[in-house]
Amino acid sequence: MNEEQNNSREQSNTLIDRHEKIIEILKQNGSVSVSSLTEKLGVSEVTIRKDLSMLEQRKKLHRTHGGAILASPFISDRHVSEKEKQNIDEKQAIGAAAATHITKNDSILIASGTTVLYFAREIEPKSHLTVVTASVNVTSVLSQLKDIDVIQLGGIVRFSSLSVVGPFAEQMLDNFNCSKLFMGVDGIDLSFGLTTTNALEASLNKMMINCCQRLVVLADSTKFGRRGFSKICDLEAVDEIITDDKTPARSIQELEERGIKVTVVHP
Repeated sequence: MNEEQNNSREQSNTLIDRHEKIIEILKQNGSVSVSSLTEKLGVSEVTIRKDLSMLEQRKKLHRTHGGAILASPFISDRHVSEKEKQNIDEKQAIGAAAATHITKNDSILIASGTTVLYFAREIEPKSHLTVVTASVNVTSVLSQLKDIDVIQLGGIVRFSSLSVVGPFAEQMLDNFNCSKLFMGVDGIDLSFGLTTTNALEASLNKMMINCCQRLVVLADSTKFGRRGFSKICDLEAVDEIITDDKTPARSIQELEERGIKVTVVHP
């Protein structure tokens, strides 16, 4: 093997090693900037940008302004039956942790989504419980338990989420005041806030927040750093987030610094 071939192989190995380090840094932090990678890896910004472009072409990450994240931040609407099969262990653990928040003779709101469905399956009331919910699936689960009064909101039933939205549901909420709202989301962006893929669902969620004393968000780690089409609220409206141990430590730290309680479960 001649010197030129040796140099080519060394360059290839160096490139592969650098790409692996970039992916590892992303897994640890959720996002990364070009400048920080330049400092950590000891190469130029031009080199890092080329690396990020190559990794994006291989669908290993998604480029952002001045850096990268592991996946595209933009979310498409998918059917609840598809989402229910993803991150099952994480959602079960999150649901079990959320169920411990229910108190004696409680009155709670449950929004829509697959994580709140796992939460509903974990509820075993030791006294009377009143539940107001937009989710048809949650109603189906909880209406079978004798110690729970379920109030199903009325309105337009969305095909993809099997939950109700619209003015009729919003008008019903004017009559209720609940201790806690348990809400799933499609995206948690530390600068943009909580989002979902549907504008009507976002509107109903805003109304729910207004008639509860405490907002508890149930979200697995895949929801962080992502955005749906419609904004629900800023993070300042959130009291607690229950998530799993794959959520980037930096995200958890920033949330706690902003006064939001973060409960981390270990599936």
